[in-house]
Amino acid sequence: MASDPVERRLAAILAADVVGFSRLVGVDEEGTIARLNVLRREIIDPNIAAHHGRIVKTTGDGVLVEFPSVVDAVRSAVEVQREVATRNIDLPEDRRIEFRIGVNLGDIVVQDDDILGDGVNVAARLEGLAEPGGICIPRKVFDEVRNKLDVGYAFIGEQKVKNIETAIPVYRVLLAQEAAGRVIGEGRPQSRTPLFGATALALIILIVAAFWWRPWAPAPVEPIAAPQADKPSIAVMPFINMSGDPAQEYFADGMAEDIITDLSKLSALFVVPGTSSFQYKGRTVDIKQIGRELGVKYLLEGSVRRAGDQARINAQLIDAETGGQIWAERYDGKLADTFALQDKVTGRIIEALSIKLGADEKAKLADHGTNNFEAHDTFLKGQSYARQYTAEGFALAIEQYERALDIDPNYTRAAEAIKQARYIQENSGLQ
Repeated sequence: MASDPVERRLAAILAADVVGFSRLVGVDEEGTIARLNVLRREIIDPNIAAHHGRIVKTTGDGVLVEFPSVVDAVRSAVEVQREVATRNIDLPEDRRIEFRIGVNLGDIVVQDDDILGDGVNVAARLEGLAEPGGICIPRKVFDEVRNKLDVGYAFIGEQKVKNIETAIPVYRVLLAQEAAGRVIGEGRPQSRTPLFGATALALIILIVAAFWWRPWAPAPVEPIAAPQADKPSIAVMPFINMSGDPAQEYFADGMAEDIITDLSKLSALFVVPGTSSFQYKGRTVDIKQIGRELGVKYLLEGSVRRAGDQARINAQLIDAETGGQIWAERYDGKLADTFALQDKVTGRIIEALSIKLGADEKAKLADHGTNNFEAHDTFLKGQSYARQYTAEGFALAIEQYERALDIDPNYTRAAEAIKQARYIQENSGLQ
């Protein structure tokens, strides 16, 4: 007797679970379960329904969902993670419920109300690769959604996961608003030039030639910077805050500014000041256009994630003329070792650009003004207020600088920042 045919279909699968659920339950069982139920009732379940998803099954700390559209699946994941992050802002870290989410597009086997198969297994493995509060997707999902959502993406390489024969090209979804439209990492799709016949190619050349001297064309963008021809030139772009907490924005900005400060100590390198590169914060601009407008050969892009006492920096050096990636690295460490993480990024740039350091420059790079992380972190908060360029902002900045100086009385950078902020207060006419 023939067996019943297996029902298969193509679907988008979302797998999610709570980070550290056992630990949270161990600390506060009833409170954790109650908070999770509220999130399910007020955020997760309504969001899934609004995007036409079907909850296949739930566990104590996880959920498996099927969507007919992969765009809807990723959009649902993004909205859930953003809303949960907002709910977590006012909660202490030991009470925050954070989710990891993986979204896959693949063939599934339908059995009663359950779904099985590699499509489901890959979604579960992607969820395991996601960071707390984050989302991971494979390249085929990235190809479907990259221009359809207000997010960015970071390629994290070909990942070999349990029980899946071939490695999976994986992207992390960047949820910060300023990351929208950006693609970080060596998975950046390269444009492919199709083969044309001789006649078509000739026609294209004629069209390009006809428009090359058009009198109505706007004037070319003048570079903001004026690098010297005998030096490599670089701009450090604002780093993306990947912490899932808008309050940590100052830390991501401060990391980029510190790297600018360190690179500016090198006589063999032209570095665009942060006042120029930070104009692009929150904007989606083509890499080559940024290079032209800033007048630089290289761009450094990156992201920062701060969680508990840990920090992670993702950075990539890009050739601004071609848009091609020169290198991409990830650095993990304790917050107390932030300077060491920054030094690794700076050192990698120096190595890539073949810059020779003298003894004096090595000493300057080693001097961060303080070895006290708390003092430096407080200083960065002051910098974030100063960037507001308002009377209130400078008053708050001075308050933070003074706290930093109280923590480390020898922190000369904080002392200099107080003088500068007071001078601006007195001479700028800010209200």
